[in-house]
Amino acid sequence: MTDATILEGVRLPAGEPGSPRLWQRPWARVAIIFAVWTALAFFFTGQLYYSRLLSERPLTWREAASSQFIYPYLWALGTVLVLWLANRFPVEEGAPWLRHLLLHIIFATAFVVVITGSFQIIYYFIFLNGPGKHYEPWSTLQWIIYNSSENYGIYGLVLLLNQVFRYYRRFREGELRASRLQTQLTQAQLEALKMQLHPHFLFNTLHSISALVHSNPDAADKMIARLGDFLRLTLENSGAAEVSLQKELEFLTCYLEIERVRFQDRLTTSLEVEPNTLDSPVPNLILQPIVENALRHGVAQSSAPGRVEISAKRENGSLRIEVRDNGPGLNGVTASREVFKGGVGLSNTRARLEQLYGESHRFEMSDAADGGLLVTLIIPARAEAAD
Repeated sequence: MTDATILEGVRLPAGEPGSPRLWQRPWARVAIIFAVWTALAFFFTGQLYYSRLLSERPLTWREAASSQFIYPYLWALGTVLVLWLANRFPVEEGAPWLRHLLLHIIFATAFVVVITGSFQIIYYFIFLNGPGKHYEPWSTLQWIIYNSSENYGIYGLVLLLNQVFRYYRRFREGELRASRLQTQLTQAQLEALKMQLHPHFLFNTLHSISALVHSNPDAADKMIARLGDFLRLTLENSGAAEVSLQKELEFLTCYLEIERVRFQDRLTTSLEVEPNTLDSPVPNLILQPIVENALRHGVAQSSAPGRVEISAKRENGSLRIEVRDNGPGLNGVTASREVFKGGVGLSNTRARLEQLYGESHRFEMSDAADGGLLVTLIIPARAEAAD
């Protein structure tokens, strides 16, 4: 029986996928077991050495170690086998624990006899054998009986420690499964929100195209072409919850080109983006509904030229994005504030931010100091976008 076979069932909590922990390897576990028992052997040696130091016949360190290393190393070999037996016959709920407990009592008795007897025999022939002396099996039996409680205790302790590790491993595996399920749930919810956003945007764009198709066919044709470009960009990143800010601005630029066809000379836009923010990850298609809200409730409600300004910068370890328009602001629009909170685009945006960042984000709408609406988005800034 190889070490790998003996230790097949001895599994400590797994590490991250692709990076197995050292003690998951059979040879490493054997080395750890022997290292622990070696440390105990040194402790027993020191205890014996110092207890005899002031006696009539003190021992040298070598003499003390010679006797005190035998017993731990016998139990080091025994521990490997006990751990295999503990996993092969677990004493726990879901298993025939009573039958396994009886088996372990039998196994423990066998260990008591074999290990204690082996120690006494080895010790006798190394240290006690000499002229005029002969081996007496009765002394080995006495030694076994005298030390049985100690060896039963060692077997039980190893069995108990293994059971603790088994429960801990299951606890960790349960946590990992729960974490994976939560991640899958979050991804499914984000995907559902994105699927909700796409038809909402398409409906609005197609409605604009239908309004232009008879009055301005060239503009409608140009809008259809830009819509095709926008859909191509979204499909290329359809599986990503986050993209780089640079990629998000590409989406937004394509969307603004569609809206410029509809508003023509009435719409101007500006981008003020710090270069060190372009690699920061942001939720996929997060800016389009915010800008759409600015156009719908700001620019569209006025016959005067409209302006939308988008800015991004790093601030105290966060990414701060602002979208500002020159419309009537919160208090000047005909709809109430509930429209801003409950519309499909903005409610979708709030839900996605909550799913991705929890309490680590801010999403605020306020009247700008110089008029118009200011939307502020603050999310954690990381080095680069997720794939």
